[in-house]
Amino acid sequence: MSVKAFKLVPAVEQEMLMGDKVRINIECIECCGKNLYIGTNDCFIYHFLLEEKISSTGKITFAATKQLYKHLGFKKAVNELKAASALNRLLVLCDNTMTLVHMMNLEPVPSGARIKGAVTFTLNENPVSGDPFCVEVCIISVKRRTIQIFMVYEDRVQIVKEVLTPEQPCAVAIDGHYLCLALTTQYIILNYNTGNFQDLFPYCSDEKRPIVKRIGRQEFLLAGPGGLGMFATVDGISQRAPVHWSENVIGAALCFPYVVALDDEFITVHSMLDQQQKQTLPFKEGHILQDFEGKVIVATDKGVYILVPFPLERQIQDLLASHRVEEALVLAKGARRNIPKEKFQVMYKRILQQAGFIQFAQLQFLEAKELFRYFALGLLYHYNSQDAAALQLWVKIVNGDVQDPTRSDLYEYIVDFLTFCSDQELVWKYAEWVLLKNEEVGVQIFTKRPLEEQQKNTFNPDDVIRCLNKYPKSLVKYLEHLVFDRKIEKENYHTHLAVLYLDETLQLKSVTTDNCAELNGVQTKLRSLLQKSDLYRVHFILEKIKGTDLHMENAILYGKLEEHDKALHILVHELKDFPAAEDYCVWSSESKDLAYRQRLFHMLLSVYLNPGPSDCELVVAAVDLLNNHAAEFDAARVLQLVPDSWSLQLLSPFLTGAMRQSIHTKRMTQIALGLAEAENLIYKHDKAKLKGRSIILSDKKLCQVCQSPFCEPAFVRYPNGGMVHTHCAANRLVNPNMTHRFSSPSSQT
Repeated sequence: MSVKAFKLVPAVEQEMLMGDKVRINIECIECCGKNLYIGTNDCFIYHFLLEEKISSTGKITFAATKQLYKHLGFKKAVNELKAASALNRLLVLCDNTMTLVHMMNLEPVPSGARIKGAVTFTLNENPVSGDPFCVEVCIISVKRRTIQIFMVYEDRVQIVKEVLTPEQPCAVAIDGHYLCLALTTQYIILNYNTGNFQDLFPYCSDEKRPIVKRIGRQEFLLAGPGGLGMFATVDGISQRAPVHWSENVIGAALCFPYVVALDDEFITVHSMLDQQQKQTLPFKEGHILQDFEGKVIVATDKGVYILVPFPLERQIQDLLASHRVEEALVLAKGARRNIPKEKFQVMYKRILQQAGFIQFAQLQFLEAKELFRYFALGLLYHYNSQDAAALQLWVKIVNGDVQDPTRSDLYEYIVDFLTFCSDQELVWKYAEWVLLKNEEVGVQIFTKRPLEEQQKNTFNPDDVIRCLNKYPKSLVKYLEHLVFDRKIEKENYHTHLAVLYLDETLQLKSVTTDNCAELNGVQTKLRSLLQKSDLYRVHFILEKIKGTDLHMENAILYGKLEEHDKALHILVHELKDFPAAEDYCVWSSESKDLAYRQRLFHMLLSVYLNPGPSDCELVVAAVDLLNNHAAEFDAARVLQLVPDSWSLQLLSPFLTGAMRQSIHTKRMTQIALGLAEAENLIYKHDKAKLKGRSIILSDKKLCQVCQSPFCEPAFVRYPNGGMVHTHCAANRLVNPNMTHRFSSPSSQT
């Protein structure tokens, strides 16, 4: 359904620009404030001042006053113009060369600064340098598959980066370190700082003109397949639904909340909020469509026009008058970016009231009730950057001070809101309230904060811990977040978490049975932390455990102190948990060498055998240990330890495994020895062949290292036939040239 969003107003007509010179065409335009620049096909730049005039009836017109014009001295068209107002410079692309001229007098800068070999260029509106006295320029170079990044100052240019692309680039837009490129067959996002890139979607540059336009921070608008205007972020995803425009679109511009598209017959207006086409304006022979600081300008070869937007409030009122409530509300919510805060607050409240009464008159009572919402008022405060007022109102709803059943999950909504709130003072103000309501949910305002905030330690963990000391469940959750999620290696966090686990375990053991699921869960966490962490204070935890029945935990702590005999004694004699004792030997020797592992298993075997063979339970455990872990033992030492009364059949699995391992080791050693002997035999054969050749030495022969004759029969012969003195051969490593000559594959005979 149509909306009167824009009207087309002439700005510069043909006679004003070129008089009766019919062969002169507009090639490019640039607008900076009231300054309008036009580049033509005969290498001229024209400078106009634009004055907006509003009549008593509200009609808008533009008066353009020509200031001056300048010929660039070439016979080529002016391809592109970009204003750098901070430098008072105009960047001009003509004949594949970008030059700098003064914005007011159009004179080239005295230094003659220029960039050669540019096909097209664009400015980085989200610069990474932070230098206010320069602009960042990205060009597509005439070099094949090459993008170049420059820093442009008042009187000089400096190249920063040169990046190769997978295919030849046709169009480019830039945001920070990210380039959005139209290549020959596809669009891609490329990070010129890291060189990483990701494909977006394909298109054919031979069939239609690519469109690549930055529309906001880290977001681009592209001409996609099937007549779609596609949105893409620097992460390669689309956070908005595409808009449907013409297959023959040749230009696009953004005037929030609308996307304006140009083809060879029409200007079409599409909503970014609901993706519908809202308006169509006939416009033939157009070939330029650009937006400049919210001003949308279109041009034909002969004239320049401005798309003047109707006030959003008027558009909303027109929609309400047509009873198009949903469209009016969508547009009203989107209008908050374009309307001052105070005005928007008053306007939105009135629109909600109007929409509510319209739906009430249409007997849509439930929908009308929604529009008459405290929760919505809180959203209104938030959209106007009044988060404190929004939270105060929402807290009253949760506390029951005011009634609004709109959101049954409002408490969780508040927690989520605070989690992503950047106002630290506001988060601290409501931290106590959310924790009192629900410790385990409320702590999410600290544990689920955005990753970039956590990396910067916006909320000091020690401050958070002090706040949570009154809330034990929240404190445990937060310490788990620090230790397991963020993997912070600080002794006090690991020790504190271990103490909390321990205290909760002891408290639960005092009031419940051993089969309690909650107790088992906490005790499992305690054992896992004690076993896997190397950062807590072992002696401190050991002192707290003494005198309790936490034998397994005691054993783990002794293991951390390398007192394995004590640990194994507890597991075997106090707990009588033989599988746990075997597991202890396994995890305690992780990442250690074979000797360390064997030492632990031999120590466990000694614990089993120390009481003597009369303890049948330990005898069985010892036999099982040997038979199940034969590879972990030194068979010779085992045979010295086991009692003589044990039968051969009892140890047959262990002996079989030990024999197999011994035989395997012996055979592998024999194979290695045989291979070495074979290799030695080959060398001996080669040596014998070399010795069998005759060598003639005369006083005419020269050493190939020092080029001196031989004075005695002793010499050294290289595999390639070269002969050198024995002392020269000894020093051959100090002569890299000769070494290279003899060892080079090309010189081998």
